[in-house]
Amino acid sequence: MKSVRHGLLAGLLVISSLCAHAAGFAWISVPADAEGPALKGAVWYPSATAPTALALGPFTLNVAKDAPVQGDQLPLVVMSHGTGGSALGHLDTAMTLAEAGFVVAAINHPGDNFEDLSQQMHVAPFYARPRDISRLISWMTRNWPQASHINPQAIGFFGFSRGGYTGLVSIGAVPDLKQGAAFCVHQPDLPFCTEIKGPLPPWPPADTRIKAAVIVDPLSVFNAAGLAQITVPVQLWASAYGGDGVTPESVAAIRAALPHAPEFYSVAGAGHFSFLAPCPAQMAAARPGLCNDRPGFDRVAFHQHFNAQVTTFFQSHLAAPAAH
Repeated sequence: MKSVRHGLLAGLLVISSLCAHAAGFAWISVPADAEGPALKGAVWYPSATAPTALALGPFTLNVAKDAPVQGDQLPLVVMSHGTGGSALGHLDTAMTLAEAGFVVAAINHPGDNFEDLSQQMHVAPFYARPRDISRLISWMTRNWPQASHINPQAIGFFGFSRGGYTGLVSIGAVPDLKQGAAFCVHQPDLPFCTEIKGPLPPWPPADTRIKAAVIVDPLSVFNAAGLAQITVPVQLWASAYGGDGVTPESVAAIRAALPHAPEFYSVAGAGHFSFLAPCPAQMAAARPGLCNDRPGFDRVAFHQHFNAQVTTFFQSHLAAPAAH
């Protein structure tokens, strides 16, 4: 749970060569309400409109910006980034899903994203993140200008690191934050370490609209009893080496405790950040900790496999239409 500021570049990871066809793209803003502050993010979706180049900092997306959605009764996948990350941190996966007929929506979690780390080391994000996801689902299925194209009965979740934690809570897991005391051994002055000693509010209820979840190298503050209520299909990914508070052992413990065996993948040679999209050369030079994998690990090749497996899983459980 150490502090990791991914920075803007980490949120703008794009490898257009992984994408065989165009996808629609738009920025989104979920208004503030009684449940939380405004949520900023992005959405990808199938579109018949010809793509054009969209510059994001030093990167370029080949997308149909603000174009009409192609198709009806499309499944929706919502995405949750890791701590200090952004809505754009898994662009290649989102693009692949959009090209396969999914609407994919992701937001920057307030107080725990690359622009705003004010709540990162507090208890608050552990409660707020699942609420963010429920608010995103509600807005996408009711208020997004192209919401009529979405099938509200076919909703999936994708989350990485603290986003994986978010997904587990969203599908019914009950955390035990006092397990997080292990992170406090060397950082006892963190606000989180003080806050977990006091009374804690009840956890948000499971969002039963989520029918399947891809959980990627998740941060774990769960015991077996806390995972016992999960019933939806889960695809679980583990890196060989872990990182940022995640260990292969902690992911293995989640796998063993899930009441229904997940579709499980342990990625040989991968570190925690290998699940972020492959970095172009400029990105790799600027953020080597996020971009550089161990010798012999090919992130580009891995992501082709990873994105295909994620897509197949959601197609199996959300009845996605055929790729365009």
